[in-house]
Amino acid sequence: MNKYAIIDIGGKQLRVEQGRFYDARHLASVRHPSTSNEKISISRVLLIRHGSSINLGYPWLDDAAVKGRILHDCFEKKLVIQRIQSKRKTRRTFGYRESMIRFVVDSIHFGGENLDES
Repeated sequence: MNKYAIIDIGGKQLRVEQGRFYDARHLASVRHPSTSNEKISISRVLLIRHGSSINLGYPWLDDAAVKGRILHDCFEKKLVIQRIQSKRKTRRTFGYRESMIRFVVDSIHFGGENLDES
């Protein structure tokens, strides 16, 4: 597609398009992530591309927002950590799964207008 935005969410940068879903580590604006269909607005937009025009922010665009809604909670793949002490012949296995939030992008706004309608 020729309409997309790059946002800063959960300490990472994501390239988002309308109608697609994405996983983020943690959303600071959401207090209780267990509620589905909760609407979110992300204002930390780094770049917007609309057709042949590209708008860059330093560091973020002031009048840009990506609006969407939360679908559900999910988990990342399990990270297995093993600690082995060879001389003592002991082994310990730890497991860790990071909680993620899956959200869908409904619209991209820039300059007070919805880019998906034009």
